[in-house]
Amino acid sequence: MKFYSINNKNNIVSFKEAVLKGIADDGGLFMPSEIPKLEDNFIQNISKIPFKEISFTVAKNLLKDDLLDNVLLKIVDSAINFDAPVVPLDDNTNILELFHGPTLAFKDFGARFMAETMSYLNKDSNKEIVILVATSGDTGSAVANGFYKIDGIKVVLLYPGGKVSRIQEQQLTTLGENITALEVDGTFDDCQSLVKQAFMDKQLTGNITLSSANSINIARLIPQSFYYFNAFAQVSEKKQPVFISVPSGNFGNLTAGLFAKEMGLPVHKFIAAVNANDVFSNYIKTSVYTPKPSVKTLSNAMDVGNPSNFARILDLYGHSHNIIKQLIYAASFSDEQTKAAMKEVYSRYNYVIDPHGAVGYLALQSYIKECRFSNYAGIILETAHPSKFADIVEDVINKKIEIPERLKLCLSKEKHSVKISINYDDLKNFLLETN
Repeated sequence: MKFYSINNKNNIVSFKEAVLKGIADDGGLFMPSEIPKLEDNFIQNISKIPFKEISFTVAKNLLKDDLLDNVLLKIVDSAINFDAPVVPLDDNTNILELFHGPTLAFKDFGARFMAETMSYLNKDSNKEIVILVATSGDTGSAVANGFYKIDGIKVVLLYPGGKVSRIQEQQLTTLGENITALEVDGTFDDCQSLVKQAFMDKQLTGNITLSSANSINIARLIPQSFYYFNAFAQVSEKKQPVFISVPSGNFGNLTAGLFAKEMGLPVHKFIAAVNANDVFSNYIKTSVYTPKPSVKTLSNAMDVGNPSNFARILDLYGHSHNIIKQLIYAASFSDEQTKAAMKEVYSRYNYVIDPHGAVGYLALQSYIKECRFSNYAGIILETAHPSKFADIVEDVINKKIEIPERLKLCLSKEKHSVKISINYDDLKNFLLETN
């Protein structure tokens, strides 16, 4: 499989180069030169196929020319070693629980697969790779855990100070070893801007081998497509149109779902669920994309005012607003609506949902109401365990929730972070001085 930069389709690289570089020299994100269709038999019999086998089949469909079967099987076996169950709320509404990995967030899938893949691709090199990551919460902890103590790779995490939950911050800042956390005096968009500037800085990249583990790296999106197939496998025998509601911030998760659809996954509609950071829902309504500064919300991992993967969605569908609108429904919700949805899900179904999943629930209900469907399989992506937002959730549903042991452990550790401003020179000097 070859990959091209969305800024120049003649800028073509191998899978190895796309993964290790993270972003093209011209600043563009990498896209696969083609997305092969899976065999019809695979989709027709998917309900009988275990998750790991589904994952391997999807990965091989994309990467069979880049990684030997035994190598790919080993990567999948090591990375995808936890489940992603679909939990029904009622006959039509389902929750896809993506929080059963080590950091209790959906990003464990992408981070672990990418860590294993990068380690393999870099095994014969004497160059140390510096993974530079901007995070609004869960990406950082998943990446830190996935790359922890991997030889030849350092991780530098940039997160917005005061704008992630306490548990998220503890997960980011307490590992040590090859993981460093930079606490940025700004927003997630500022963190993302600093990372992009670093990749475009020829002086810096001439001295340090940089790569990314954000969803700008194509290796993050490939494994995230696995659980879309696995979710469909768990509802496919209902023979209903399938709608998937995706809480969306930087839009890597939704883009992975669109990759799955291009590979043959029969999803009737994707639903982009967004909070007050509504640039994408406004684009769907108006065809005009206007980035703006992000605002802080209860669903902080979605607080993105200029989502990187919007460029991939445009590229995938030839910049056609009509096609994108046919495939994707989008709706935006406030914090008050989010709280009301958390209460409703708990009182109606006795299910504790986190703020991000609650936005997904609202968006699914909005689409169903607008289109008046009565028989369907709606899947809401629950992207993080509610205990990661315990202070918010407990206040809303008036109930104490159990914190898993692996989260309790990080709460007792000492925080270590380096504070920097949004001035790019601060980041550049730190990287040059410490590498």
